[in-house]
Amino acid sequence: MPYPEMRPRRLRRTAAVRRLVAETRIDPAELVVPMFVKEGLTEPRAIGSLPGVLQHSRDSLRKAAVEAVQAGVGGIMLFGVPATRDEYGSGGIDPDGILNVAIRDVVSEVGDATVVMSDLCLDEFTSHGHCGLVTPDGAVDNDATLAAYAEMAVAQADAGVAVVGPSGMMDGQVGVVRRALDAAGHTDVAVLAYAAKYASAFYGPFRDAVESALEGDRRTYQQDPTNLRESLREVELDVAEGADMVMVKPALPYLDVVAAVRAAVNVPVAAYQVSGEYAMVEAAAANGWIDRERVMLETLTSIRRAGAQIILTYWAVEAAHLLRQRY
Repeated sequence: MPYPEMRPRRLRRTAAVRRLVAETRIDPAELVVPMFVKEGLTEPRAIGSLPGVLQHSRDSLRKAAVEAVQAGVGGIMLFGVPATRDEYGSGGIDPDGILNVAIRDVVSEVGDATVVMSDLCLDEFTSHGHCGLVTPDGAVDNDATLAAYAEMAVAQADAGVAVVGPSGMMDGQVGVVRRALDAAGHTDVAVLAYAAKYASAFYGPFRDAVESALEGDRRTYQQDPTNLRESLREVELDVAEGADMVMVKPALPYLDVVAAVRAAVNVPVAAYQVSGEYAMVEAAAANGWIDRERVMLETLTSIRRAGAQIILTYWAVEAAHLLRQRY
């Protein structure tokens, strides 16, 4: 029946009606907040390119974890910033390295009240900044790196983490990590595979956050931004190797990939709203060009609408409070 009998605007007339018929909702429990902890800090330190995000001390990390739980956030993804680095990324494997210590701190503080996750990659711990071990000619050695990932996974599981997030985009990483965890008796530790992680220009502020020492780029192992079918192959391989969840990173520039991955797999799909996405909104809002809170929620809604069941975002705690007010 055409206009004037049909008037779709009836269902947009009031906020109450719009809430009633909303097709996409975000629950705070679907949000994961990334947190950085820096070795040796006694007070949290601001990150200039990530307004509102901190490098935490161990004490401030515990407090921030409690605040995230109180907000109803579904998970915390931990990243460690060591005081020293070497070419092997030894600090990521050391049981007393900052990331493993932070896992124990957070787990002891919040227990199972939220899902404690950890980044499983060497880039924060290597002196060259790559996600894997480097050969004398500067190439990233895939298979040698896998052995390091296996050790790192067990160290994180020993520290009490619930979910490990292998993010280095090495071939075979999920299978190696799964077998190492199982062999060490950590069969209950889940694997969130960074299955489609693109060699993106949106990571700049993150590298400030972890004080990356990267030399060169990561295009030989991270996904080419031009490709979608190749990412679906990566996702398929990760699921076959035992991934419990898969992730697309970044989120907003790759919503088509999120949707395609959601259609292709039966495991939970996550998306990481990365530092550059966050920083662009914060910068525009600081200049008065956009409505910060509306844009924040609009971006998260678009990621959810594309099919991501889990969203990693630096706004997780703030967005959780806003969502409680909204719904």
